[in-house]
Amino acid sequence: MRLRRMSIVLAMALVTVATVSGFGRAQPSWKLLDSGSTARLRGLAAVSDRVAWASGTEGTVLRTVDGGRTWRQVGPPDTTGLQFRDIEAFDAWHAVVLAIGEGELSRVYVTDDGGKSWTETFHNTDPAAFYDCVAFFDRRHGLALSDPVDGRFRMLATQDGGRHWAVQPTDGMPPALAGEFAFAASGTCLVTAKRPGPDAWFATGGGAAARVFHSDDFGRHWSASATPIPSGATAGIYSLAFQNRRHGIAVGGDFTAPTSAPDAAATSRDGGRAWTVAKAAPGEFRSGAAWRSSRGDIAYAVGPTGSDVSYDGGRTWKRFDTGSFDAVACADGACWASGEAGRIARLR
Repeated sequence: MRLRRMSIVLAMALVTVATVSGFGRAQPSWKLLDSGSTARLRGLAAVSDRVAWASGTEGTVLRTVDGGRTWRQVGPPDTTGLQFRDIEAFDAWHAVVLAIGEGELSRVYVTDDGGKSWTETFHNTDPAAFYDCVAFFDRRHGLALSDPVDGRFRMLATQDGGRHWAVQPTDGMPPALAGEFAFAASGTCLVTAKRPGPDAWFATGGGAAARVFHSDDFGRHWSASATPIPSGATAGIYSLAFQNRRHGIAVGGDFTAPTSAPDAAATSRDGGRAWTVAKAAPGEFRSGAAWRSSRGDIAYAVGPTGSDVSYDGGRTWKRFDTGSFDAVACADGACWASGEAGRIARLR
């Protein structure tokens, strides 16, 4: 009897250790949803477990208000020639969508009625500018990032929810490296912390080093830090996610070599100043990353060859799906993913 009791206690201890380390957790899985679209959906905004928005090629903007059971195409009219690579949504009615591309292809549209009507609030006229991502600190204050113009990354700012935008002075922006740019792959090359505040970050590649830029004054001044993630003509950091002012994750690789991406995931514990390569990285190209919530250590990364989960704040990653996705976004523990051929899923 004593031996049996000791065996039970030992088994319970092993289960506890396994659960704490992540090995005893139920594996996450994606539930594929019928989006009714064939567009490539690189823009994704999670509002809640019921409300989400996605955007992509051919002027596509989709919205669900019933947990993904039904999706409606609510994109701006006469925009089938645009690629909406990023979308930021505040609720079921208010959203800001960014079209990317050189010159006049870069535009911003705003809706206040769930996509029934849209207003074009920014139309780029500088042929040297190419806008990649948009992010908001709160419902009113936001930024949009362009690749370097005259040797420095360019930033737009809004103070009224995206209705008006102004190009920011570049005297607070460090010079760009030769060939450096940002990747418009999942709407997460420019991010803010989950808790509203003055901090923003954007990630780069293409140059001699993949760097992370940080601002602690709502985008007026920036500092740049090199990371150990490999950089190259098509390689670098494709996605950032910050849980708060200090804890961040970065993922990337080279989209032309999706099955091989050594050292293409890293973590920061000091607000993006220093980065450490993940002990167990996905090992393949990843274009999107997200924290499950503003608390805890669970994060997800997605790419064309699969999805990974981390239970320790990005230090180690474990594959849980082999399907193709470009973007992942979470809100209050509800996580969504989107990608090519209209693929949309919700985490079970």
